[in-house]
Amino acid sequence: MQIFNAEQTAAALPFAQLVPALVKVAQQLREGKINAPERMVVEIDKASVLLCMPAVAADIGMTKLITVHANNAQHQLPAIQGEVVVFDAASGRRLALLHGPTVTARRTAAVSLLGIEALLPRKPQSALLIGTGVQSIAHVDGLVDYFGVSEFWISARDLAKTQAFCDDLQRRHPQIAIKPLAAADLASALPHTDLVIALTTSRTAVIPPHIAADTLAIGVGAFKPDMVEFPAELLHSRTVVVDCLAGAKHEAGDLIQAQIDWSKVRELPDVLAHGFVQQALLPVYKTVGQAAWDLAAARVAIASLRP
Repeated sequence: MQIFNAEQTAAALPFAQLVPALVKVAQQLREGKINAPERMVVEIDKASVLLCMPAVAADIGMTKLITVHANNAQHQLPAIQGEVVVFDAASGRRLALLHGPTVTARRTAAVSLLGIEALLPRKPQSALLIGTGVQSIAHVDGLVDYFGVSEFWISARDLAKTQAFCDDLQRRHPQIAIKPLAAADLASALPHTDLVIALTTSRTAVIPPHIAADTLAIGVGAFKPDMVEFPAELLHSRTVVVDCLAGAKHEAGDLIQAQIDWSKVRELPDVLAHGFVQQALLPVYKTVGQAAWDLAAARVAIASLRP
């Protein structure tokens, strides 16, 4: 069994291969060729959960075990920790052990990239990211690597920390333009961008309701029923697309609290299969994740082992 550390896992999951792997998995989900039950969520304490996410296809299977400890910053530890075990479906032979947080970060960003490709009628050139965590880094990496996005704004509550975060990203991607933006200024100084992506664990809306008609808004961070990134008025004014309908009904706090009509919500695999009719207002896109996306990442990583 090949054991990948964080750096090796990232190197084995290039976005140029991850996104097409997700397309294949989306098709197999529609065809019933992947068994990916809803993830098991076990509460550890009020700020911490254990997530178990298995998925099996004809070629491989995998299980991701992840713990999320929201208060780990006080211990100088990452909030997300865990691993992905990949095995051969025919024999059960273990093939690889991947670094779970890295798989989560990169496949989550790749699911956003796939949604952008399906829902934005042009190649994005600019993006506003709300949040300064691991997922923000992964999304900047993905947007730069996959689309060549060159202009970014980063917004968070603490402007000094946001500036430091931007400085780190500038060193990571010296070719991009990146600017900090105080969260309090979003209401009055919202830049016009192709994308607005929220990557927080907020319990109140962080995406402004007045984004431009041709801006695609994506909510990534809120993964519990009590978390919210989208304002209800934005959700009710636009078509809603989710990456996983079953998961969203239980976990997408934005949609649950806004009492969305689920019969009108589109699912990404369906959009990929049948297309999306462009409207005057671009849709909003909510992702909650599912084990099948991790299986796609596992396939890409396993392929990197072949000579």
